Parts: sequence; C-alpha cells; structure tokens
Amino acid sequence: MNSPVALVTGASSGIGRETALALNAAGMVVYGAARSPMTDLADHGVRICQLDVTDDGSLTAAVERIRTEAGRIDVLVNNAGYGSYGAIEDVPMSEAHRQFEVNVFGAMRLTQLVLPMMREQGKGRVVNVSSMAGRFSMALGGWYHATKYAIEALSDALRQETRGTGVDVVIIEPGLIHTHWSKIAADHLRATSGLGRYSVIANNFATALELTSRTATDPGVIGRTIAHACVTASPRTRYRRGSGAIAVTTMTELLPTRVVDALIHVGLTHVDQMVRFLGNR
Repeated sequence: MNSPVALVTGASSGIGRETALALNAAGMVVYGAARSPMTDLADHGVRICQLDVTDDGSLTAAVERIRTEAGRIDVLVNNAGYGSYGAIEDVPMSEAHRQFEVNVFGAMRLTQLVLPMMREQGKGRVVNVSSMAGRFSMALGGWYHATKYAIEALSDALRQETRGTGVDVVIIEPGLIHTHWSKIAADHLRATSGLGRYSVIANNFATALELTSRTATDPGVIGRTIAHACVTASPRTRYRRGSGAIAVTTMTELLPTRVVDALIHVGLTHVDQMVRFLGNR
C-alpha cells in the first residue's frame, strides 16, 4: 500500500468526521474510529473501525486490524473526547475518572500501541486534539480543563521523547466549534450543578455555551487544519484555530491572574458578557 494510512478517533461527528473526510480527500487511507455508526463516512471511502477508547481490548484489536490490512499507520489523530462540566464539589469522582479515561488515558494508550510501528517505519505523526481549554481554566469546567492540560503536557513530553525517530507530535487547540460538544457540556453542567449553591452561575454558563455554539466556527475549519498538519513536511507544534482560540488564550496569558478571575466572575453572572468572552464577540 503506497498511500499513507491514518487512524482518526471520535470520527462519527464534528471535528473527527471532518478530519477523516479531509485526510481522505488528501489521498490517505483513512480509518475512522468511534463507538457510533459511521455509514456516511463509509460512503465517502473511509474505512470504518468500531472503537471504544476506554476498552484496552478494543484499542489493541483496532491497531492489529489496521496492521494486518494496511501494514502500517502513518498518522494517528487522537480526537475522541467530551466535555463534562460541573463544579468540582459536585462532580462525582466516577465521572471525573471517566473524563480522564476518555479524554486522556484512551488517547495515550492508543499512542503507546502505534508508536512502535511508527518508529520501525522511521516516520509517523501523532496529532492530539487539545483545546483552548488546555491553556486556561474556568469555574465549572475544572475536570475538563484538567484533561486538556494533561494532553498538552503529555504531548510536549512525547515530542521530546520521539525527537530523532521521525515521529512528529502536533497539538491542535480549537476554540469554540459548532458541534454537539457544547450541548453535551451544557447538559452535563445543568445535571451536575444546575441545582444547589452553584445553580445561578451553572445555568448562566450552560446558556452561554448553547448561545455561543450557534455562531461558533465550522468544524471543517479544524478538520482542514489537522489535515494540513498531517501532510505538511514541517508541522508546527501547536495550531490554534476557531472562535476565541487566539484572543481568549492570549488574554488569559497576558493579564494578571486576579484580573482574569474577575472577568470570568463577571461573565458567569452576566450571560451576555460571558457570550462575548467565550466567543470573542
């Protein structure tokens, strides 16, 4: 097989789906992986791979299948993930563990499985989808932010460890993207902290997530960015794309921490200002 082979997790919708299509259009043999059905991707020529990133047996079987059918894996896009929002005090530890299992441990275990193949080939590319949430933290999103901070740290370490092997490690930091993510995050937030001492700011934040999602960046923008990062000869270590990704992260990096805290507090108590803060509008 002469064409490069790519494995994309979380490919059933949103960024993952658009990435699979973009890589397929770029001439790669693409395996789109997710737990959900992906018949529309199959219609476009993407090979379907049923995969649960929290199941080690499922991960191992998927890699072995690709090794058998294609003989190689040139690109791994760790995109699978979800946003579990709620006050740290309210989120059950079982949900905190699951957030890390899906967003962090599944991605890193899959990376462990493909790295020996890439190293043997003398080339490969691991693309980890982080978030602008991996560059700053907000109330009611602590566990989600923590998973993205972890992806950032692990990616940086991995990039240093694979130096000289031909394997590149790239981090994607999307801003607000028009996918089902915001609805899932808002539902989690209301269910977890919509009642009780955090109810006012939780319901405000959930509303803000839903409002900003309507005018957020199309996931195709991120899909094409990832495809570019996969095919370019010299990829950047980080790509920030999408609504708010550059403006919000730059602001939180430059302003004093107490000022950022105050701005977030204002946003959490005034939905209209939160919408402008999240969406850079």
